[in-house]
Amino acid sequence: MLTEPLPSSLDVRKAATRGVRVSGAIKPLDLQRFRDVLADDTGSVEAVLAFSRDEENRYLIQVSVTADVSVICQRCLEPMPVHLETDNLLAVVWDDDYARELPRYLEALIVGEEACSLWALVEEELILGMPAFSYHEALDCNEILAGISASLPEAPEEDRKPNPFNVLAQLKPGKKH
Repeated sequence: MLTEPLPSSLDVRKAATRGVRVSGAIKPLDLQRFRDVLADDTGSVEAVLAFSRDEENRYLIQVSVTADVSVICQRCLEPMPVHLETDNLLAVVWDDDYARELPRYLEALIVGEEACSLWALVEEELILGMPAFSYHEALDCNEILAGISASLPEAPEEDRKPNPFNVLAQLKPGKKH
């Protein structure tokens, strides 16, 4: 487990020219957009970014992110742990025109003249790496839901309202009371 914090920003072109490798941890609390999909602020996010240049002199970033966080199960609505791993190769480009010229195996990262936010880059990778739906195992959810329904109080007999469709049942042919 990494204990050093990940730098928040870096000039990715200089880092790629020098072949820099940066790694570190980020708290889920510091990633505002990713934090919105989490059950709470606990967990860990670790990232490794390796900067390089390829044979065509493109600036590349190999981004590997692992996270252990808590999300809401969409079946029982209880928190559940999720382990995420992403690994992506990005090409740093200046604008959409350069991005269109990239080979299919490279994803574009559009960066202006200023330094790139590494935290935003890691956050984007995590959001893209999230499963579309998060569920406990069916057995676990059934146990949680059974426990919830068992703890609900029974409605007293006098509080139960008559079913309005009982009148229709009497009108059904063959049913005489």
